Amino acid sequence: MALRREPTARQMRLAVELRRLRDAAGLASREAAALLGVSSAQISQIEAGLAGVSEKRLRRLAAQYMCSDEALIEALVAMATSRVRGWWEQYREVLPTPFLDLAELEHHAVSLREVQFLYIPGLLQTEDYARAVYSYRVPELPREDIESRVRHRMQRKVILERPAPTPYRAVIHEAALRVMVGDRAAARAQLTHLVELSEAEHVTVRIIPFELEGFAGAGSAMAYAEGTVPKLDTVVRDAPHGAAFIDSEAQLASFRTLFRKVEAASIEPERSRDLIHKLAKEL
Repeated sequence: MALRREPTARQMRLAVELRRLRDAAGLASREAAALLGVSSAQISQIEAGLAGVSEKRLRRLAAQYMCSDEALIEALVAMATSRVRGWWEQYREVLPTPFLDLAELEHHAVSLREVQFLYIPGLLQTEDYARAVYSYRVPELPREDIESRVRHRMQRKVILERPAPTPYRAVIHEAALRVMVGDRAAARAQLTHLVELSEAEHVTVRIIPFELEGFAGAGSAMAYAEGTVPKLDTVVRDAPHGAAFIDSEAQLASFRTLFRKVEAASIEPERSRDLIHKLAKEL
């Protein structure tokens, strides 16, 4: 089987988790290779995400690594055997790979949480708002590239619109509501759209008002994707070419705490909706 030229973030996550299991078992790659009857080079390729691994081999490795976490093993098997070719594949070689990886991550997430301070979260943006955001980039993007990014962002919303939508919780600072991205009409339409989305059962929007005292979390925008087991959770941070993925246990624990603190500082959904509606009327 030919090696992958560019593993996806999901394929790399599987590779990282297999490496973590081997390290926890205290085995060298050559020892793991001997257990499977393959070369150490093949183990290295699997752990680099360059080669896949069958369900049978994955289960054998998990047993040899003394992994007793059945839920994790089943989640890894699902990652290894999934053959989903999602809508995002149409953007391969059109957009930077992290854009595709983000859409795939959101597709498989059990739930999503997001904290934003300067912008409306991407999944809640209108087309005009997203276009204004991408048009402001430096260096400027060609019009065709802007439109590709806008279409991709709009298609990401399918996870909130499908028959079994993904539960989504957003905490947004009032500053993001007041920054007029685009013209006045676009800003008003964005706030109205935000109010409408917040009324869905699976969408929770909470606002951190300017009047809140002692709030110091304004530099910590992030998205948190919950995996099928906590060890497969992922934090997404903004990066110049799309997104950066964080998955170490220590950092995941830190971001869980951060989200709880920021959410605790926000006002409840009904008051948040009233505030958004009020600001929309002022425009």
